Amino acid sequence: MKILLLGGTTEALAIARTLPAEAIYSLAGLGRVPQDLPCQVRVGGYGGAAGLAAFLHSEGIELLLDATHPYAAQISYNAAQAAADAGLPCWALRRPGWQAGPGDDWREVADWAELQTALAPFARPFFTLGREPLEHLQEIPGGQFWTLRLLDAHPGHARARIIADRGPFALEAERALFAQGDFDVLIGKNSGSAATQPKLQVARERGLPVLILRRPALPCVDREFANVAELLTALAEETP
Repeated sequence: MKILLLGGTTEALAIARTLPAEAIYSLAGLGRVPQDLPCQVRVGGYGGAAGLAAFLHSEGIELLLDATHPYAAQISYNAAQAAADAGLPCWALRRPGWQAGPGDDWREVADWAELQTALAPFARPFFTLGREPLEHLQEIPGGQFWTLRLLDAHPGHARARIIADRGPFALEAERALFAQGDFDVLIGKNSGSAATQPKLQVARERGLPVLILRRPALPCVDREFANVAELLTALAEETP
């Protein structure tokens, strides 16, 4: 069974390491490209659902696995549509989100406009949203200083510090960063990733509120899995 795996997450890489040589691990192009996988690696987009469907057909793909980030909704919708158009099954790894616990002050926001309103009382926010805040550096209100953590480097700004780094993040390092930055609010996505979860523990320890960008709705697929082990078991059952 020839598989196309849409990835970019830690879990996707774990799946890719189990795939045979004819399988294809597909990355959008952001971040590191692994060089030590047994399967093929493809980097770049497809041109929407139609382009992806054409690729599935031309490559003889028999199963599409969507293991993209929980917030990569457009890619997931394209995958579901392309698989339907190509007449093949689409499976998805849907990582569960984090759940607030005792001592947490989490405030969910729907979009950037809601986030701006929620940020008004704070002076030193720490953004872990990816690249989106870069588009709003010229909108930083007087009295605020932003810290942004991204995968890739970006020029600095008079009222913003930009950190190029990637997880997993160690708890002690996160504690040191929060202390150095003197943050008064954390902004992030509910990715559910263990690699980035320590920041939430530090926010709890320091009594900081957390502004959480609401997860997008994702399309229905043929099968959903909550973790890598479940998905690999299902793959083993499907492979003769």
